[in-house]
Amino acid sequence: MHRDAALPTFRLDAGISLAQASPWNDHAVTLASPALEVVTDLSQVKAATVAPSATLAQAEQMMIFQGVRLLFVVNEMPFVEGLITSTDLHGDRQLRRVHDAHLRYDDLVVADVMTALAQIDAIDFDALAHASVGKLIATLERFGRNHMLVVQRASAEAPRRVRGIVSRAQIERQLGKPIEITPIASSFSEIERALS
Repeated sequence: MHRDAALPTFRLDAGISLAQASPWNDHAVTLASPALEVVTDLSQVKAATVAPSATLAQAEQMMIFQGVRLLFVVNEMPFVEGLITSTDLHGDRQLRRVHDAHLRYDDLVVADVMTALAQIDAIDFDALAHASVGKLIATLERFGRNHMLVVQRASAEAPRRVRGIVSRAQIERQLGKPIEITPIASSFSEIERALS
């Protein structure tokens, strides 16, 4: 028998509430606010990840469970292979893949529709030190993206790494108003698909 005294316990009353975590960066901002106030800092918040072999249904469930619209595609931690967003799951990318490869939707995996690392736009972490929320919005608009990665340069302590995420949805929440971003084709194949 254990010799430590047990902690006192009590019974719960009906109507007890559940503590709810709130995002660390949920305060209101303006266009002039520092850009870092709307960046999801992955040194403070755990990155949501998915394996490239996961089905699209599994990826969607992970997004719902974690309350995110973007997952980092990671086969072996901590190396990122790409991203998959809720738009990738429900947009024309997965429909094209089903058609082009003669697959069933249920046969698609994350690797089939993810955005590969080489196609992802990134912002240097140090560039955000003196940038405003307005500049971040202008950058998202310029590239027609809902998300951008923030990359920290290599140092003596750590290799180059994805340090954060700029998310249109996060900026809209903190700004208190919608942002209009028009998607822009970033490759000849995207232009060709848009024209067909």
